[in-house]
Amino acid sequence: MPERRTVALVTLGCARNEVDSEELAGRLEADGWHLVEDAENADVAVVNTCGFVEAAKKDSVDALLEANDLKGHGRTQAVVAVGCMAERYGKELAEALPEADGVLGFDDYADISDRLQTILNGGIHAAHTPRDRRKLLPISPAERQDAGAGVALPGHGPADLPEGLAPESGPRAPLRRRLDGSPVASVKLASGCDRRCSFCAIPSFRGSFISRRPSDVLGETRWLAEQGVKEIMLVSENNTSYGKDLGDIRLLETLLPELAEVDGIERVRVSYLQPAEMRPGLIDVLTSTPKIAPYFDLSFQHSAHGVLRAMRRFGNTDQFLTLLDTIRSKAPQAGVRSNFIVGFPGESADDLAELERFLSAARLDAIGVFGYSDEDGTEAATYGNKLDEDVVAERLARVSRLAEELVSQRAEERVGETLEVLVESTGSAAGDGAAYGRAAHQAPETDGQVLFTSGEGLTVGRMVEAKVVGTEGVDLVAEPLPGSLVCTEEAAR
Repeated sequence: MPERRTVALVTLGCARNEVDSEELAGRLEADGWHLVEDAENADVAVVNTCGFVEAAKKDSVDALLEANDLKGHGRTQAVVAVGCMAERYGKELAEALPEADGVLGFDDYADISDRLQTILNGGIHAAHTPRDRRKLLPISPAERQDAGAGVALPGHGPADLPEGLAPESGPRAPLRRRLDGSPVASVKLASGCDRRCSFCAIPSFRGSFISRRPSDVLGETRWLAEQGVKEIMLVSENNTSYGKDLGDIRLLETLLPELAEVDGIERVRVSYLQPAEMRPGLIDVLTSTPKIAPYFDLSFQHSAHGVLRAMRRFGNTDQFLTLLDTIRSKAPQAGVRSNFIVGFPGESADDLAELERFLSAARLDAIGVFGYSDEDGTEAATYGNKLDEDVVAERLARVSRLAEELVSQRAEERVGETLEVLVESTGSAAGDGAAYGRAAHQAPETDGQVLFTSGEGLTVGRMVEAKVVGTEGVDLVAEPLPGSLVCTEEAAR
């Protein structure tokens, strides 16, 4: 019997990329590939790249070069780039990085097995010429669902595979294969974005906004629960637009309670919310529905009105603070995080001070700060009145220091609170003998974590009530309460 073909997927970037990698893994496994964790043990290393900002693009190139270094020293015979950077640059990336044996775009995903086999056999699959994916779907959202059948939408694989196609899954399994054993998994709610923020290139290579059908999201969530997942995080470029192409802009408010009722799911988290699109009904559902985390990942980006208008965004400091007051009046322990860009073209000293005023008053749990840099193909790249790089760097350092101080203060405000914490690592698995988890206000990777004072009796995937007794920067130190383990059906057996 011939030895099975092996493939490793290396994922960079956001949670949306993680979902895409698991779809690719599902396609490859269904066609007989053996998935391995380490690239050095794979015939083909597939690097799912990020193309968002310069730092992420550099990380993607470094990952490709690192995988290429394995060739000739182990099993690895080919290195292939997929993902946003590959889609965004196509031929340009292939020419600039000959170390990559293939550069595959989103249109190649449905045939990923054949593409990799061709490359593994020494053949060449020509890199695509990038195109503006916003033009692939009708302008009217209402016309997109039918028209989208022939458009590649990563993470929108069929909700069901024929029985037996995916050996480890039942007939209800999505086109997806989990790549780790974490009790947390992301579920793609939609793809693309209709907003035209002047600094962002994502819509041009991810395309216009198109929602997944609720039945597909529910089916995938049920499957993930069967795999032992306890928390799902809904991801897309803009979750507040969900349903607008399905005829109901309030569809998320209906879907969330249904997801919360899926057997085995203990927490549902929603990411990527647009402040200008927040609705009273959505706030109510997010703050009052059992098992729905009162968590608000709000994309503020700035708070000075003039800068926001130049970004082609809406709002100002006082409007944003009013939104936060509304949220906290309904859920005082609600978690809020956001990202901000400093040094945007035309940003004045007064604009920076206005942003600092907002940050100081907002009491955010997590803050990401980025210095502005031109992105290919964006409107802002054509703006005049650019700030010198050293000015941008100084402002970035200044606001980053403030942000670090403020999130530490916010963590200290939580001392004395009782939180429900999902245990994610214990004992030797944590690497240092400790036990860690996350509360409702802490999303994976970005928002800090909870360190338990004792790991006794804790197991990964359990939901625990714990009292916050201290802080370590943005992280919390918490003591599990006696008899606090929230029983699940699996734990009870």
